Amino acid sequence: MCLKASDISCLFNYATNVPMLMPQPVSQTIQFIRRGEVVTLSNVPPTRTLLEVLREDLHGTDTKEGCNEGDCGACTVMVTDVDGALPLNACILFLPQLAGKHVTTVEGLSEADGTLHPVQDAMIVHHGSQCGFCTPGVVMSMATAHLNGDTDHDTVLAGNLCRCTGYAPIIRAAQEAASAPVPPRLFDLSKSLPAAASLPVNQPMTSDELAALYMSNPDATLIAGATDVGLWVTKQMRDLGDVIFLNKCADLRGISETPDGWRIGAMTTIAEVERSFAPLFPGLGTMLRRYGSAQVRAAATLGGNIANGSPIGDGSPAMIALGATIHLRMGDARRQMPLEDFFVSYGKQNRRPGEFVETISVPHQADTLHCYKLSKRFDQDISAVCGCLNLPVLDGRFGAVRLAFGGMAGTPARASRAEAALSGQPVTRATIDAAMVALASDFTPMSDMRASAGYRMKAAQNMLLRAYHSLSGAETDVQEVRA
Repeated sequence: MCLKASDISCLFNYATNVPMLMPQPVSQTIQFIRRGEVVTLSNVPPTRTLLEVLREDLHGTDTKEGCNEGDCGACTVMVTDVDGALPLNACILFLPQLAGKHVTTVEGLSEADGTLHPVQDAMIVHHGSQCGFCTPGVVMSMATAHLNGDTDHDTVLAGNLCRCTGYAPIIRAAQEAASAPVPPRLFDLSKSLPAAASLPVNQPMTSDELAALYMSNPDATLIAGATDVGLWVTKQMRDLGDVIFLNKCADLRGISETPDGWRIGAMTTIAEVERSFAPLFPGLGTMLRRYGSAQVRAAATLGGNIANGSPIGDGSPAMIALGATIHLRMGDARRQMPLEDFFVSYGKQNRRPGEFVETISVPHQADTLHCYKLSKRFDQDISAVCGCLNLPVLDGRFGAVRLAFGGMAGTPARASRAEAALSGQPVTRATIDAAMVALASDFTPMSDMRASAGYRMKAAQNMLLRAYHSLSGAETDVQEVRA
């Protein structure tokens, strides 16, 4: 999650019972484990990436730099902590995010006596490597999935690009390795982690600590998954100034059910949201499956996706369509608002200096949600248009519908005129046609590299038509429709 304080003026009272934490320089020492040994780094800039350290400081050549933006997967490593193992992109993983964790690269995957990991063996047998540049990342994605018992290989490998093989030998290798036992050593990586005392001082452990620290330094950049803010550093070469890392705030992570609905902590990853909500809202699950890659979903947070305010962030339209409420905190003061009211204009949110996203709440409801993501490629691409349509139907008529779109305006936004054209009307093609016409007056989309304005409007209108066909019983899932 990355939040940048704006110049919005505000008055606030600071609660005296929260200890004042003054901003401090980044910790002089950051520790993590690699190959069974503690790596201690001193005087490290907070936005130095793991990839830079592996290659330039530790002189490891096994982890490759391809895109340097979390897209190609060549730099994939296994990061283990007490919660388990995750595949992550080393190129956009800042060092404070690794404090107290275990990092495994392909050179550390085999046993001390040289015995290869089952994935490595299978890749050799099935000729899964040609030029070899992508291979270390491919192997680490497969090995992490193997450890976690994940056999959905198409999903696991969607974030690893390979120009040479056509993926067939890689998939065959993954399938063969799936039945092999996991090396016991990999189960023990979380049992010998560095002490928490090595955590950087700009890494609060609780939301209370975060609230105090952010109040004292409201211009700092908040960082959680860094899947977006990482590119500010690696691609835009930006100096972020003061930063605060949120990944240790355990009380900001997780999903809890209340009598009224669900509360989602801002630090909850997209992968966690997908696992929890896909059974409840399959359309949302299908869309989140295409949110980046397994590496990105394991790091990116729902709160960060919302707080960034990007008009092409896929999380916000879905949450708006579900009637979500955003909960903000500044010191001890809290306020809330409908999520759609959080977005003011492009790059501007209804958030005061020192205020951060704490939770997102979603009311209980039946599944009437249709989510459609349109992009140039199926996997790991930014949406040209993301449409999330909540279409309750009672006695052949639409109820109080909620239509939310990303990519159609400077912010994620509801289509109020199209909603009015649908609500209370019979579920007919004529009603849908009227809503499609009304949608044209809801948005004035722009033309850019992803789509023209006209294409965006036509696509958004056709999402309404697609939802109608789905309600009528027709197959509309592109992965299920057969000629």
